[in-house]
Amino acid sequence: MDKQTQNLILKRGVVEIIVQAEFEKLLESGRTLRVKMGFDPSAPDLTLGHAVGLRKLRQLQEIGHQVIIIVGDWTARIGDPSGRSTTRPMLTSDQVQQNAETYLSQLFKIVERSKTEVRMQTDWFGPFNLDDVVKLTSKFTVAQLLAREDFAKRFTENHPISLTELLYPLLQAYDSIAIQADVELGGTDQKFNLLVGRELQQAMGYKPQQCIIMPLLVGTDGTQKMSKSLNNYIAIEDIPTDMYGKTMSLPDSSIIPYFETLTDVPNKEIYEMSQSINQENGNPMEFKKRLAWELVRQFYDHQTAINAEVHFESTVQRGEIPEQISSFKLKSASNKKLASVLVEAKLATSHSEAKRLITQNGVSVNGNPVSDNILAENLSNGDILRAGRRRIIRIERPE
Repeated sequence: MDKQTQNLILKRGVVEIIVQAEFEKLLESGRTLRVKMGFDPSAPDLTLGHAVGLRKLRQLQEIGHQVIIIVGDWTARIGDPSGRSTTRPMLTSDQVQQNAETYLSQLFKIVERSKTEVRMQTDWFGPFNLDDVVKLTSKFTVAQLLAREDFAKRFTENHPISLTELLYPLLQAYDSIAIQADVELGGTDQKFNLLVGRELQQAMGYKPQQCIIMPLLVGTDGTQKMSKSLNNYIAIEDIPTDMYGKTMSLPDSSIIPYFETLTDVPNKEIYEMSQSINQENGNPMEFKKRLAWELVRQFYDHQTAINAEVHFESTVQRGEIPEQISSFKLKSASNKKLASVLVEAKLATSHSEAKRLITQNGVSVNGNPVSDNILAENLSNGDILRAGRRRIIRIERPE
């Protein structure tokens, strides 16, 4: 590898490599490495947070290594807490299958399908019996598993930890045995699980995998990890105007991390932007526009990115009504509050968000702010309903 490619693989969008010296030797060996990353299909959409790891997989693909995507159709049923204080509900096998199909169509927007091996955990866990489970659990102690930060925290605070959750790291670790992984990728919240995989390989007489730990992207709220459950996410399949607009709502502190992990903008340019932000001699708004443009171009195309930028400048910055507006058919309005309309029209994700937008004068009808939660029957055919700066619909009333 040339120096530039080496820096891209080893440093950009990487928090830690365990063990870096060993990984570098593997890269220099010329051997095709089996690079693993797992996805639990616990929700139907992939976010830009998932894209961080997928982009690293693509980089390794491009220098000739074999990428293996593990669809965690077994572990998704268990639920990995990943720092949560409560147990995540178990999913049915049908829910997992539907989500998995959606995941695969999205991740191939980033990794190259023809060079990707996709494996379902049922390939090896389907035939598992009680004897296999006992053998697997014998490789680790309860103390080792409780060393995981979120388990330790919940144990100390007397919050429940199910036995199935304790199995999660072991099952993910066994994936590395099943597909003979040389390298595994994961976010900082998955570090413990990746290391368990490394330990299990050693315990079973295999060479330990190398672990590439990547940063977690902060969501649009600027404080917490990007998550659908927190509604602070940007989805890979967001329509272009939403992807652009959500990116523009990011706090300035997220600009550089997003550029580093989600774009191919050269390091030199990113460094110059970082310096401008730190020294307050540049306009963060312009950097965010560049970021939003880069993301839309990556997941759609050049012209779509230009159109999304024009749409943002006209509708958000200048407050104009766009020429093309989606219509919402208001079927029954009797005794229905405006908050319900906002949720049904997908201008708000919940009634609480809808009421908050109304209270904060974030909702308008034909440009006039609505301060009270008015009845939907007061809406007329052709009214322009706006929630926030980016969400706009035209009301259609049956005649």
